[in-house]
Amino acid sequence: MGEPFEAHHSEFVAPARLADGTEAVVKVRLPDDVESEHEGDALDFWDGQGAVRLLAHDPDRRALLLERCRPGTALGTRYDDEDVAVAAALMRRLWRPPSPEVPWHRLEDVAARWRRELPERYEGPVVEAALDALDALVGTQEELVLCHQDLHGGNILRAEQEPWLAIDPKPIVAEPAYDAVALIRDAQPTLDQLRRRLDLLARLLDLDRERIRLWGLVKSLAWNDPDEARLFAEVGSGG
Repeated sequence: MGEPFEAHHSEFVAPARLADGTEAVVKVRLPDDVESEHEGDALDFWDGQGAVRLLAHDPDRRALLLERCRPGTALGTRYDDEDVAVAAALMRRLWRPPSPEVPWHRLEDVAARWRRELPERYEGPVVEAALDALDALVGTQEELVLCHQDLHGGNILRAEQEPWLAIDPKPIVAEPAYDAVALIRDAQPTLDQLRRRLDLLARLLDLDRERIRLWGLVKSLAWNDPDEARLFAEVGSGG
């Protein structure tokens, strides 16, 4: 084992070297991190295709043994056209119908909780817009895939195995439009930056821009950022 990495959203993350010399990373999830509950299952499902490979998994200890990315440089938050294209290509690789044997979290269940909780936490036009969006979106999802849910520039690393690999999924079964939201709302974008990312990802992924926007409004509010939710409302449906 090597010196632990700085890891704000995990209990423990450190480099390791296996007996055969393979470089790896040991990760222990936080005990209350429900969204990452099936992280190991998702990495096993993707099997190194667009995401870091799972080498071993101990669910009872919340521990994962992962292949190590070298050099491991993060894509970052510049989000120029090339960076957004890298993220879009990874999303396309990860989006596959989920395996049935895992009790994945599902967006319709999470959305039902948000539908109950949001009126208790907020009031005014932005929450009304979010509730209207939930009513319109949940029952009209068509293609359902296993989504990463937190695929932004900090969770995309340069690797030797492939040019880029995703790490730290919070897997959920949802429509692809929902998965595009994490990158769009990353790093506190201005209105112009949010609009540009929204337009670009909708085009690169051939997705309905309005569905991405509405999921962004809902998710920002659900994740305690009403100011960002207002940006998604302000950016409008017209591009």
